[in-house]
Amino acid sequence: MFICNIKVNGNKLFKRILIILGIIVLIITALVLYRIFIANKNEPFKVSDSLPHSNVTEISPNNYTNILKATHDDIDSYVGKEIKFSGYVYRVLDFNEKQFVLARNMLIDSQAFVVGFLCEYDGISEFDDGSWVEIVGTVTKGKYHNQDIPIIKIDSLTQINQPENPFVSPPDNTYVPTSSML
Repeated sequence: MFICNIKVNGNKLFKRILIILGIIVLIITALVLYRIFIANKNEPFKVSDSLPHSNVTEISPNNYTNILKATHDDIDSYVGKEIKFSGYVYRVLDFNEKQFVLARNMLIDSQAFVVGFLCEYDGISEFDDGSWVEIVGTVTKGKYHNQDIPIIKIDSLTQINQPENPFVSPPDNTYVPTSSML
């Protein structure tokens, strides 16, 4: 019969495991640094490559009327902000050839109301009333019937199909008007 008796010293074992883990961490760190600074010299790392940045705020049907209301209540805080949203072309008789409302219908008690931003675009005469478009533009301050109102100066306009849900919700009481949203 053969008996084997092994005695393990806990302090020495712990120190050896700690040294092995330290060596593994150093090897991994060296590999990462090599890949960042040496292996990719032809392709420098750029933050903008992985983090796209846009100053344009996209307005959704859910927050459309909240932003519309806030912008009308405090125009000066929103002037210069870039926005993107969609709606249909809606004209009123006293508009000039560049003006239209980018409209949406808002339902209140089964009654539809036209709501939207007054917009200005040189090529809007090419689009019929009721045409659905998506715009990117900048909020400016203008006058309509001697009242200050926000006017969107359009930078780009694209014709689109009518969305599945063309309606927007009425403004809610939970919205806190602030220019930092745009």
